[in-house]
Amino acid sequence: MKQYQQRLRLSTSGQSLVKITSKIEAVVAESGIQQGLCTLFLRHTSASLIIQENADPDVLVDLENFLAKLVPEGNHYVHSTEGPDDMPAHIRTALTHTSEQIPVAQGRLVLGTWQGVYLWEHRRHRQSRELVVHIIGE
Repeated sequence: MKQYQQRLRLSTSGQSLVKITSKIEAVVAESGIQQGLCTLFLRHTSASLIIQENADPDVLVDLENFLAKLVPEGNHYVHSTEGPDDMPAHIRTALTHTSEQIPVAQGRLVLGTWQGVYLWEHRRHRQSRELVVHIIGE
């Protein structure tokens, strides 16, 4: 059994869904692992990871709009030290997640035809995020 791990530094331009599938695929290829499991872990509490539609960008717009309505920004939160977008970002992350697991077969991620991996930035301003990619297999 072989293991491979790499940390990726990802930049965001504020609240958005950033497609990161190709960056993860490159790490999987570099690992040389043909069969196994790829675990992704985002080391932050105000951004998250999702596997979602990669063909129609309207899906991503609808997701962002829905979550913004579900968890609105405002001055009604106790935690406000880092600005009005911080506590909503923490709640949005709690409702989504910071890790994903994707099977690897024939040296590639086993994603569905219409699936892509996205970093979902919940803060309004540009951020630098760190993603740990850990692949285990043969």
